[in-house]
Amino acid sequence: MSQVQGAMTSPESASVSPPDPPARDGGDAGGARACRLIAAKHARTFSIASRLLPERKRRGAYAIYATCRTADDIVDASGLYREEGALALRRFREAAFSALERRSDDPILRELARACREFNVPVEAMKELFDGVEHDLSDHVYETWPDLEKYCEGVAGSVGEMCCAIFGIAADNVARASMAVACARKLGVAMQLTNILRDVGEDAARGRCYLPTMDLGRHGLDRQKVISGAVRGDWNAWRAFMAFQVGRARDLYRQALPGIPLLQLDAQGCALACAAGYSKILEAIEESDFDTLSHRVSASRLTLLGVAWRSWRGDLPRLAADLSFPLDSARQASR
Repeated sequence: MSQVQGAMTSPESASVSPPDPPARDGGDAGGARACRLIAAKHARTFSIASRLLPERKRRGAYAIYATCRTADDIVDASGLYREEGALALRRFREAAFSALERRSDDPILRELARACREFNVPVEAMKELFDGVEHDLSDHVYETWPDLEKYCEGVAGSVGEMCCAIFGIAADNVARASMAVACARKLGVAMQLTNILRDVGEDAARGRCYLPTMDLGRHGLDRQKVISGAVRGDWNAWRAFMAFQVGRARDLYRQALPGIPLLQLDAQGCALACAAGYSKILEAIEESDFDTLSHRVSASRLTLLGVAWRSWRGDLPRLAADLSFPLDSARQASR
């Protein structure tokens, strides 16, 4: 655990982040810094978008992200040593829930506990997250989209729900809180599917393939062709398969947007910037001719800064248009 954290809070990460704000509540400035550095190193879109949040909400969101990232890194570091990975993940999980009851020695988990107390983050969603991450310790095959969607709900829909607690629901929308949470979870699923489409090559190198078997089969492909890279010999089929999945991801983003107007005003810009910014990865996938096998595609930093700038200026209709879903329609759907 300490080795994972040490790798994520390197001096290189520190160089791209501003100084810590003063601890307004006598809190753990070291823990806040550790979480912020993890987000700065590993979550470019979120790190940029989170600057649109007030400091207390940004700090809470960083704590959630750092906890999720640490759990994910434990699994990825396990490699062929799945039993050791399972043990490390179980210990981290136990430590995380223990931190909710008593002060932890781990600065990240102290921040997690602080965020959970301040924003009433649902414990059930955190349990769901750890259950979902544990799936990555086995060679799980997702036969259908509903199978994969369930996995995405576990590892990312849960995070959307936790972030929704931190962002807060506007006072006049409390009666529609369940809709806000459902949309936040949908956004998490959209972002996770985007990750999967972006990381096909990296996952294949680990012997993993998250893509739905039945969808691959409809295009004359299979998991082994993906893992071995043999799909390069049938690029038209791969292109058609990926185009279908990109369309599915875009539809999920559109389904998530009606929840954004239900959030507290000081969090709406961040939520929409995350959605619009992350969806730019889908454009990058298309521009690469759907080649996510040989390299990891990403939206440029300039593109993401443009999204953040439009959010800071309050240009929410322009951002919503990036997802082909007018903001007025999102507001209408949220009523």
